[in-house]
Amino acid sequence: MKISIIQVGKTKDAWLNEGIAEYLKRLSVFVTVNVIEIPDMSIKIAGNTESVKDREAQTILKRLEPDDYVVLLDERGTEKTSLEFADFLISILETKHVVFVIGGVYGVDQALKTRADACIALSRLTFTHRMARLILCEQLYRAMMIKANRSYHI
Repeated sequence: MKISIIQVGKTKDAWLNEGIAEYLKRLSVFVTVNVIEIPDMSIKIAGNTESVKDREAQTILKRLEPDDYVVLLDERGTEKTSLEFADFLISILETKHVVFVIGGVYGVDQALKTRADACIALSRLTFTHRMARLILCEQLYRAMMIKANRSYHI
């Protein structure tokens, strides 16, 4: 089983990197997780949010294979409980490579929304894209623990 996380930009905060690294280490017992960072275009294309989203989308789309199951994280996506998320994830992982996409500071272009097989909201609250990375990794680990019928206590 393999999961990829495509994210725009680097996680610069040490405390976030530590948390993400911890969950990736814990996940390695269950699944291979590949984190792909693409350049943050908001730094290079100042002032034009649509151009930024388009360039980031084109870079992400080049990284996707036709048979990848793409899950876009978006605040307007479908909310799931942790149990629903675990069932959703495990059912897909049995047959597909799952790719989670976390957009940049301006969100994602319509081309990515069109390509996505599913669109999930981590919460109705808005998180920074950097925080979303940590939350996603924690929820992936929680899903694996649920699937393994193991107690989750940190």
